[in-house]
Amino acid sequence: MNRFYQKSLQFVSLLLFIFSALIACNNSVKIERSQPLPQDPLIEVYFNLNEAKGADYRDPYRNIDRPGDNLENIIINTINSAESTIDIAVQEFRLPKIAQALVKQARKGVKVRIILENNYYQSLTDFTPEIITQMETRERQRYDQYFDFIDIDNDNKISQKELNQRDALSMLNQGNIPIIDDTEDGSKGTGLMHHKFIIVDNKIIIVTSANFTLSGIHGDFNNNETKGNANNLLKIESSELAQLFTEEFNLMWGDGKGGKKDSQFGINKLKRLPKTINIGQSQVTIKFSPNSSKDDWKLTTNGLISTVLNQAQSSINLALFVFSDQNIANTLETKNNQNIHIKALIDPEFMFRYYSEGLDMLGVALSNNCQYEIDNKPWQKNINTVGVANLPQGDKLHHKFAIIDDNIIVTGSHNWSASANYQNDETLLVIKNPVITAHYQQEFDRLYNNSSLGIPETIKTKIQKDIKNCPTLLTLTSTEIINLNTASLQELETLPGIGESLAKRIIESRTIQPFTSLEDLTRVKGIGKSKIKELEGKVSW
Repeated sequence: MNRFYQKSLQFVSLLLFIFSALIACNNSVKIERSQPLPQDPLIEVYFNLNEAKGADYRDPYRNIDRPGDNLENIIINTINSAESTIDIAVQEFRLPKIAQALVKQARKGVKVRIILENNYYQSLTDFTPEIITQMETRERQRYDQYFDFIDIDNDNKISQKELNQRDALSMLNQGNIPIIDDTEDGSKGTGLMHHKFIIVDNKIIIVTSANFTLSGIHGDFNNNETKGNANNLLKIESSELAQLFTEEFNLMWGDGKGGKKDSQFGINKLKRLPKTINIGQSQVTIKFSPNSSKDDWKLTTNGLISTVLNQAQSSINLALFVFSDQNIANTLETKNNQNIHIKALIDPEFMFRYYSEGLDMLGVALSNNCQYEIDNKPWQKNINTVGVANLPQGDKLHHKFAIIDDNIIVTGSHNWSASANYQNDETLLVIKNPVITAHYQQEFDRLYNNSSLGIPETIKTKIQKDIKNCPTLLTLTSTEIINLNTASLQELETLPGIGESLAKRIIESRTIQPFTSLEDLTRVKGIGKSKIKELEGKVSW
């Protein structure tokens, strides 16, 4: 009896331990949801990863309940409110419910116009077997996921009915919605048409960092753990601001599809300075990119960002997809030396690349073939409040926002890079309003409270390898953009990953046919899409 009693006690104790552990585990993963914030009546702010109380919806494609603002539904409701016109400029468009709403409105007589980036102006049927076999791994994964999304009955075949229900571009074409892309100017596309805005009835504007895709808003179709790339959306009511967006749209639209090829994209658009207007209690400054690389940098969009950051009196918080502009980093260093408190989160894909200014902020540098990034300048007074947000695997930190002194927001589609500054069609907004800023601060705090800061061990190891394997690390000092059609052999060799043999091939190729876009470089043997990414923002043509 004694031994049985002891064993019984041990068993009961074990059960209590397991029960306590389960309770502790449940408590540890419980999300502490914040209170919803008041909205400005004219400028509403939304986040697809919002965890405030009441921000919940059911993903319409994966049929899962999740926290967050349903950005797609906000877009659809805005479209449904249209009485006369809807203009949309977005890099990628894959969401069928938005397409369905647009077709419905067009049938009612609402005038709809859409501008896309040419790389994404493809329905599923445009992908030939040859194109599919040539896809890189990541592109193939995106294609396969989109195929599965449209293949509703899972028979590994795509019917016309499925295309009409799920392939957004097929739906838009069936609905006779006029669409152009950035080749409508007669080029092969210069930079990216990277805008993400909607104008309704010349009075309501949606500006977002999100593309109209599942991964951009809801999450990957085949991965229920994902919640979508971290993105924000502004819904603004202002006829004056709508007019400025309409001017930008009309420059790109020209006379529409076909015709005179008078569309204007990239630096072919008129150079315009920032414009500031008042919307209710908010002061809003808008700047459209790009600028010519010949322009004074201070007059560019990145220059405007630097000017705004320089106004900081107490704090700067950054949530950025990519940060690779050295001049902005230098401005931040000056503010850091003035004891302005700075925090920064950068997407993991770009945080620890050799050109990331996040490395500068941490006081370290990584080389590219024993060469530092142009004018590289690691901070002497480095900070440890820089890192990456811990998001579900597959999701990206896709924001492009800065918070200055709890009163100013910098946001839009514009990444903090040379490509956005000098090549892409982009939107940047600067908004002064503490009510709006509070929403972004809540989003930043949520991301920052679940982040990994500082230098990972893997990066420390890479730095040590640089020191060991590169006795003389070269620092490039020229900020000049290299023109592919006129640069000398020596100038081409200053580009990352371009040695003498590749430089010679570039010169041979341009004598046969001049380069008209960055993508034209792929006709040079030895230059693929990964090399193209390295050259973004460093070359012109």
